Order: sequence, then structure tokens, then C-alpha cells
Amino acid sequence: MKKYLLPKGGQFYKANLHCHTNVSDGKLSPAEVKKLYMDHGYSIVAYTDHEVLIPQHENLSDEHFLALNAHELEVIEPGNGAEHKTRQRCHMCIIALEPDNVKQTCWHRSKYLWGNTVTHRDEVQFDDSLPDYTRAYSVRGINDVIRRARAAGFWVTYNHPVWSLEDPEQFLKYEGFNALEIYNHGCVVHGFDDDVPQIYDNFLKKGTRIYCVADDDNHCNRPEGHPRYDACGGFTMIKADRLEYRTVTKAMEAGHFYASNGPLIHELWYEDGEVHIKCDPAAKIVANYGVVRTELACAEEAPLTKATFTVKENDAYIRITVFAKDGKHAYTNAYFTDELMR
Repeated sequence: MKKYLLPKGGQFYKANLHCHTNVSDGKLSPAEVKKLYMDHGYSIVAYTDHEVLIPQHENLSDEHFLALNAHELEVIEPGNGAEHKTRQRCHMCIIALEPDNVKQTCWHRSKYLWGNTVTHRDEVQFDDSLPDYTRAYSVRGINDVIRRARAAGFWVTYNHPVWSLEDPEQFLKYEGFNALEIYNHGCVVHGFDDDVPQIYDNFLKKGTRIYCVADDDNHCNRPEGHPRYDACGGFTMIKADRLEYRTVTKAMEAGHFYASNGPLIHELWYEDGEVHIKCDPAAKIVANYGVVRTELACAEEAPLTKATFTVKENDAYIRITVFAKDGKHAYTNAYFTDELMR
């Protein structure tokens, strides 16, 4: 019997789940970001401005576009002055699962705002009965932020670990992230190696069950065509029954998506000990299984548009990468063998 890893029904919606506007340090307004992304085939943008959750869903969503309410939160090592740029920090996007969940979690009334965000302080909604939340850069401190955000009804991603200068000894102890940003387009075009399948494998081999997303982290401070243009390069394809807020976020919770900076995946299913994939024409398709095991399908005379990979009982998991001829690639989420064979 077929087990669809990406649902058989529904529709794929192109999403950017990490975005900055002039509410924080981006150039474009939220409405201008909507137009830009719709012009490039996107249907979903999570507005993740730094440190302030300013709801955009009611203002910008319509039958063709969904704005997710969100913000990006930083926890950074203590220090001042020039050493600021060498301190480790953890960034996470915190996305509301419900459209009316607009109270910011882990809020401090006087700390952490900078730049344009200061002018939006009075727009932030929070639970006034709670004391100010002070962030602590430690495994315990970051896990506490994740736990509180998840408990408050948010979906939480771990962002650009290379740019963040974090060590595996630190980040592999984080618990509760919904997804890892496996590809951050803004960081990549600025010279950081934040295309990180190896870090995804580090989490998976440790037994952490986490999804992967590809995002822009766009600020749009340079014109389209510039080599450091940071918009419309990474995306997450979410498959859902309709473009409705809770339907989409339920699909995110269920892992009904894949990450890409180019090629598209059309079908993905498990049947009789094999995972099958159908995709855009590819130069090669690679299956990773955890430790010291891969399978490779290579295009010879004609590009590949499908592949089949075996799954063995002692495989920890399987995840598949589709490589286009131009080097761009798409990543599936990891699927753990004990769940596939259940």
C-alpha cells in the first residue's frame, strides 16, 4: 500500500518563511514585499521582522496570498563593542499557528529592540500579567525560549547556523525546533555557507526528528540582478488543501513540504520497502540514509524525472536531494525508517 510522504491531494504553495521589511531592517514595506513575491510565483510569506510580532495577516491576505504572522528572535552571547561580530548567537523564526495568535512570547518591555523596531514597540501585544523575559545564551536558555514559543502556539525554525557562528557542541543540544533552515539564500549570496545538509544530518543522526526548510531571509536592500540580491531565491513548497491560514500551518506541522532553491518535486511516496520520487528534470538524485550509506541515480542520455530508492530495516532515515543541471537543488524532509515501516 502506498504511503504518501507528500499528500496525494491538495496543491503546492510556494512559501518564503523568513522575511524582513521596513518594520525592522528591510527596505520594502510589507505590501511591497507581497507584490514582489506574488510576481515571482509565491503564495505565502511569513513576515518575520526582528524582535516584533506585527500582524500582517488581516491586512495582506486574500484569495491568492497568505501572510503568516511571525517574528525573528535572537539570543546572543554577552559582550560589547567590536567583539559583537564574533559572538555566537541563535536566531529563530517564530510563526503563529493560528491567525489570531498575535501575543508575542518571551517579551521584554525595554530590551532587545533596535533600528526601526523601536518605533513599533507600542504595537506589540503581549501578556501584561507576565514579568519581562530576559534571554540567556546557553543551551538551557535557548531551549526555554523554544519551549515557551511552542507552548504558546508557535512553529519555530532554527536559522542560518553558519552565519550565527554556533558550534555543534551547542546547537545539537537544542530541543524542540520544528525545522532547520537547510538553505538560507540571503546568507549564501553574502558569502556564508548556509546551505547546510551536513548540519541537517548531524541533527538526524543524533535522533532529532526535525524538518527542513529553505528561506530567503530577504532584506531587499539591493536591486534585482545584483549578485547579492537576497529575494526570491529559496523557497519551501507546502502542500495543502487550500490557501487558508490554519490549513497551511497544519500542513507545516505535519511536514507536508519540501525545501528548494530551484527544482520542483511533484510526488513522493513509500511502497513495499522503496521510496519513489517524481521531479523536474534532474542531473542526479541522491538518497541519504544516515551513516555511511547513500544511493545515487545519475542522468546519462536524458535528464532524470523519477527515481526509486530502497529502504532497509537498519537504515536510520531516508532523505532525498534532487540536483538540477545548473547545480540548484531540492531537499525532502527526512523520513525515519521506523515510521515508514509502521
